[in-house]
Amino acid sequence: MAPVRVGDVAELVSAHRHVLTLRHTRTEETHDVLLFRMASAAPMFYCMEARCPHLGASLERAALHPGLDDVEDLIVVCPWHQYDFEIKTGVSSTGLRACVYAVSIDAGVLYIEAPTADTEHGASVWTLAARRPITDAWAEPPPLPSRAADAPGTLASLGEAATFDPKTVPRPEPAPKTLVAWATLILRTPSPLHKVAYTRFAYDACAQGIPIGGGAWEHGAWVTPEDEQPPAWPPRMPDEQRVRPGHEGKRGKGGTERSRIALLHALANIEQWAIDLAWDIIARGARLSAQHMQTPTDPTPAMPMPRAFFADFCQVAYDEAKHFTLLQQRLLELGSWFGALPVHHGLWEAAVETSEDLFARLCTYAALTQPLCTSCTRPAAST
Repeated sequence: MAPVRVGDVAELVSAHRHVLTLRHTRTEETHDVLLFRMASAAPMFYCMEARCPHLGASLERAALHPGLDDVEDLIVVCPWHQYDFEIKTGVSSTGLRACVYAVSIDAGVLYIEAPTADTEHGASVWTLAARRPITDAWAEPPPLPSRAADAPGTLASLGEAATFDPKTVPRPEPAPKTLVAWATLILRTPSPLHKVAYTRFAYDACAQGIPIGGGAWEHGAWVTPEDEQPPAWPPRMPDEQRVRPGHEGKRGKGGTERSRIALLHALANIEQWAIDLAWDIIARGARLSAQHMQTPTDPTPAMPMPRAFFADFCQVAYDEAKHFTLLQQRLLELGSWFGALPVHHGLWEAAVETSEDLFARLCTYAALTQPLCTSCTRPAAST
């Protein structure tokens, strides 16, 4: 189709959304479309029908939501009945489809595809009759969550240091007296900042030779002190946005700042669970290994795990805490923070199934935390 001239690109950057009224030069018929401008280094424009194909509601002030398949995409949501339309394709999850029109830029001038193929002397019979900017807040793409001090759920509102500095967290008093008690305390701690800080304290305590703990046999039963009993499910902060695995939204390819934040946030979620998985193995290791060694002739065997087993997983937890800290600090630099986006508990859901089998838990831990190849989604081969 012959394109319709809209105007110079420089004239269209003053607003994120314009209503364009097109007129058919033969019939005087008019047709309204919406022109969206996306905030990016280079101007990006999309054009869509100005009315919802469901019941004809105006989309002038329709909300823009992150895409379901890619955080770099956007979805136009009708204010009447919440019908959703992909801004690039017009496709809706309801089965309807809004008309979209191709946009092109030539020598600094923007053109859009005409509603019909009618031409006269090689040019479209459609011309631009009016162009009206939408200047209120509804016209702008949704920003990522702000780190403003008064925003609910931010680090500042939760009383945590905005710079995420674990060194500012004091040592708990009284401090745990065994490594398993440290593991249990960390597993019961919802604050990521305190979880990281306590991991560092526990790592130092392990290096200084703190007893392992974990319980002992009493009258034929393994008895674990209350401060060494790990939770079935580590708690999280009260404002956490929890979703089912696979429902947190795709994170894009890192081509925009929004996508990079989403990728870093997802990695931080993995690292936080990796901290808990390492401490959970330490917390359960003594009991599970002793119970595994039970036989009819030796119902109360000694706990067989060497100290090196616990020291190694303590090192793992320490490394995961370091990784989480680096990711959190980068998120803060980008104006976001861990907890600003939805997360899932898929890693822990898999661990729950193996909570009473040490060997199955070790296999699960290896599968869940194994690095992935950069070229595929299969676990990298061990070296």
